[in-house]
Amino acid sequence: MPVAQEFAQVRPNLAVWQTYDKTAKADLFSSALIVQDGVFVIDPIEIADHPLDQLTGTRPIAGIIVTNSNHFRSADTYIRRFSVPLFAHRNSLPKRAPPDFIEISDGSRIGNELEVIMIEGAGPGEVALYHAGDNGTLIVGDALINFEPYGFTLLPEKYCENIKQMRESLRKLLRYDAERILFAHGMPILSEANARLRQLFDVDLASMH
Repeated sequence: MPVAQEFAQVRPNLAVWQTYDKTAKADLFSSALIVQDGVFVIDPIEIADHPLDQLTGTRPIAGIIVTNSNHFRSADTYIRRFSVPLFAHRNSLPKRAPPDFIEISDGSRIGNELEVIMIEGAGPGEVALYHAGDNGTLIVGDALINFEPYGFTLLPEKYCENIKQMRESLRKLLRYDAERILFAHGMPILSEANARLRQLFDVDLASMH
């Protein structure tokens, strides 16, 4: 997988970077959230040393978070290099858990600041993450995407374990006050995320009738 050469600082405590994976034929996005404990890297793609140093500064990397079974990506590289734990749902793991594995489930908290939201029906172990600071941030794995030609929408049915169940699970996100949404596949939505979510589910509901 190619190494990203730069990142975008979308908020003082939030950054994203991306690369194109020829094998998956898709743009992959990673994000980093800076909290009191340090920096959590989510759905990790490698990034070159200089931008990584800029991103972390004097703060330690506190852990790696994987939002589903398809997003281990460069997790092993980060875990070995920084001796940090891996946070993931049990269903997203390969047969053997890594030594520093910390299991997460619906309602779990990571670093006391990130809430885990289980999204059943997408891929194995799918979770979303919510951070309440700075008017709220949601970080999603595959269940929501934001890239052409699809735009901001649900994961296509052919990639879902159970799309009806996924739709119902995703409606939990409407409970959270969120100004922005970050994706593992697609450009972030940086304002009025709650309104965009409500619009998406209204449209999705209408399409089912």
